[in-house]
Amino acid sequence: MRQRQTVIRPRTGWFDLRLAELWNYRDLVFLFVRRDFVSAYKQTILGPLWYLIQPVLTTIVFTIVFGKIARIPTDGIPPFLFYMAGYIAWAYFAECLTMTSNTFVTNAHIFGKVYFPRLVVPLATVITNMMKFAVQFCLFLIFYAYFLLSGASVHPTIWIAVLPVLILEMALLGMGFGIVISSLTTRYRDLAFLVAFGVQLWMYATPVVYPLSQIPGKYHLFFMLNPMTAVVETFRAAFLGSGGVNSTFMAASWVITLLVLFVGIILFSRIEKTFMDTV
Repeated sequence: MRQRQTVIRPRTGWFDLRLAELWNYRDLVFLFVRRDFVSAYKQTILGPLWYLIQPVLTTIVFTIVFGKIARIPTDGIPPFLFYMAGYIAWAYFAECLTMTSNTFVTNAHIFGKVYFPRLVVPLATVITNMMKFAVQFCLFLIFYAYFLLSGASVHPTIWIAVLPVLILEMALLGMGFGIVISSLTTRYRDLAFLVAFGVQLWMYATPVVYPLSQIPGKYHLFFMLNPMTAVVETFRAAFLGSGGVNSTFMAASWVITLLVLFVGIILFSRIEKTFMDTV
């Protein structure tokens, strides 16, 4: 039986990415996915039920604070459904970003001993969070069906056809920003403290707890530069029939997403050669 051999060569340039090598390590990707999934709620009482509890409790708090107290309009959409749609879309992106931003620091003990493409780790993180998103999306569909059958003013639109594209964009964007921060964190540890705080601020700069229609038109250009604006608004437009997104917003969002991912992969590839000297 022919044995498989792995030849490790030094990377020679900025664009020596070897992305095809990831496919050869697909089994390792799924091993990391299993590790992340099992360890996430290890030694907890409720276990994976937290996947459901978190969005429900967060949506309830948003409904009370922003819907009842602040009385922020939701374009005629039931506030509970409006906030849950925004939160679920945002949470997938935010968790991909937050978890991949620690890739080098939290996996230094593995990276220093065994060779494998380092992008395996952030890729596994994105897939793990996608499983969590799938569970929370099913929960959203249950509430969505309830409001739909109750005669609430919601309805699906043609934008529902681009749902796989939205999920892919959230994954790539979260991973892109995450590996950029992970690469910079090896030298500037302050970024690790900034991530959680910055992601929270970013959420309020994204139409998660308010609709884009409440933003004056002169500021829409700035919101268009936030790639998550198009994602959240399109997600709501797809299922709730309310959202201020269009094809221009989507195109701009994808351009920014691909640019961030490209820069992230280049930085990640360069830093992985020297990070053991600084971590």
